[in-house]
Amino acid sequence: MTFKSPHKFHIPVMGLAYTIDTPLKVARYGISSVLSIVEDFLIERMREIHSKKNDVEYIPIKDNEADARARRTTAYLNLIHDIVEKQIAKLKSESFTLGSDIVKYFELLPESSPLRQDYNAMLKLEGVERDEAQENLRSQIVAGAIDVNIMTKLDKANYDKQKNQLPLEYNDAHAALRGFALSKLSSSMILSAGMNQRLFAYFEQFEDFFPNKLGELKKKVILKVSDFRSSIIQGKILAKKGIWVSEFRIESGLNCGGHAFATDGLLMGPILNEFVSKRDELREELYEIYNNALKAAGKIENDVYPEQRLTVQGGIGNGEEQNFLLQHFNVDATGWGSPFLMVPEASNVESNTLAQLINANKEDYYLSEASPLGVPFNNLRNTSSDKLREERMLKGRPGSACHKKFLQNNTEFTERPICTASRQYMNEKFKQFKAAFTSDEKIQEEMDKVNIKDCLCEGLGASAIINNGEVPAHNLTAISICPGPNLAYFSGIFSLKDMVDHIYGRLNLLNPAVPRPNMFVNELVLYVDYLKKEIDKSLDNMNKKQVKYLDTFKSNLLQGIDYYHNLVPAIYESAGEKAHELTEKMRFELDELQEKIKNFEILVQVPVPA
Repeated sequence: MTFKSPHKFHIPVMGLAYTIDTPLKVARYGISSVLSIVEDFLIERMREIHSKKNDVEYIPIKDNEADARARRTTAYLNLIHDIVEKQIAKLKSESFTLGSDIVKYFELLPESSPLRQDYNAMLKLEGVERDEAQENLRSQIVAGAIDVNIMTKLDKANYDKQKNQLPLEYNDAHAALRGFALSKLSSSMILSAGMNQRLFAYFEQFEDFFPNKLGELKKKVILKVSDFRSSIIQGKILAKKGIWVSEFRIESGLNCGGHAFATDGLLMGPILNEFVSKRDELREELYEIYNNALKAAGKIENDVYPEQRLTVQGGIGNGEEQNFLLQHFNVDATGWGSPFLMVPEASNVESNTLAQLINANKEDYYLSEASPLGVPFNNLRNTSSDKLREERMLKGRPGSACHKKFLQNNTEFTERPICTASRQYMNEKFKQFKAAFTSDEKIQEEMDKVNIKDCLCEGLGASAIINNGEVPAHNLTAISICPGPNLAYFSGIFSLKDMVDHIYGRLNLLNPAVPRPNMFVNELVLYVDYLKKEIDKSLDNMNKKQVKYLDTFKSNLLQGIDYYHNLVPAIYESAGEKAHELTEKMRFELDELQEKIKNFEILVQVPVPA
């Protein structure tokens, strides 16, 4: 089956569970989405659930079976593929009657879509001409892409029953990649969270990532990036191995959901501008390296440039911003993540957590230290997972039992890594603090800092199980959720049609009670707050290296503001009589933030003589 979305947006990966079966909900409408293949226990459970729902024989793949992680991934992706294929066949067979899926398919499309225009034209026809037009429309229906995501750094080693380390290909990310590579899917692997050279080299083992005789790639690679420099470095590494980057997916460093990988003050507007100005140069440079690598390996060379898309995601809030990104920066599509958490037709958010999202204030969305990876993590306050952590602390049993072990990366107390959210780690920290401090208050103060780490393996996966009427393993029903701060401007439960109409500017779902600045200003505010916190953290021990980093960060923000001042007229060019008012408002916001940044003092601490 060919997957090529007729839409101008996709639904990015959200957590472990929130988009784990989103393709089954939206792919038949031509909407592409991304699911995480990190958590094979969850994947296996979802395969069982959807096999039963679709009358497909389910044969379990047990934990202790050979290559279970990769085989579970392949089996689940094949199931998703087969179900979507059946959904598409059924949709194509339907009559064009009000309320049918085939009508919904075309009415969700943007007005600018040639396919939507053909559909509108068909509605005006009658008789044989109408029938012929409908058959032509049916022939053009395609499913949205079923893409997958792995964080490249989640690649811990695994061990056999005798505690012997298994070969590299059984590492977590390697096994997940193999599971996708061996599946039926013709779609993309999205690599996020930076470089993993050993993993990049592993792509060479699978023919689906290399071109066939027609120059086509059955499986493609998408790099999720937050700046141009990292894009060209990673792109070259892959090109030298004969692997083509089919898309650079730019994501805001801070105005996103999940883990936040802040840039050095580089803002989305200037980053996009650099991509636009160097896009052809980047493609040509990578193409030469790529084709030389194919030739050296005896592979089929590509006589023409393979497709290389540019997409952007993080903090987009309305149809005007959607259109501006598409037209001004010429991106191929956008990503809309967190708003789809409010769309039960598209994502898996357990009912109590969904109610929290609906009623949340701006202050409830925050950048936390909850991730065991030590990376800032976008979070929602007072989730059931927060409450469970507090209860365990009060009972004198902080931390989680760590059943799944995906985020084990700390060797402070052990030879083999353990998770900083685990009970084992918490117990070791308690012993350490007890030996270091005599005051119970001080011990508690230090333990409170440690206890902020959350068991994301369980918390980010439970929602999908609960939503499907099942109970998570070990009855661990506490929910963690990782929405981006942009969700503060949406309040309500929305249908899939409502959200798609909002994206294309046919409807406005933003909460009128919560004034929302332009997406570029929103991101800038987040970066200014981040810089202030970084300065405050370093005040007592500021050294020359930190000063250089913070000065660079500050300088990049100020340069970004200058860029936005020049961009403002273009942003509101189509706003009609409101253009002047909106332009002046954004200029005022930029000036305020500029003044705030200039007032930040970054000074090396000079020791006071004794």
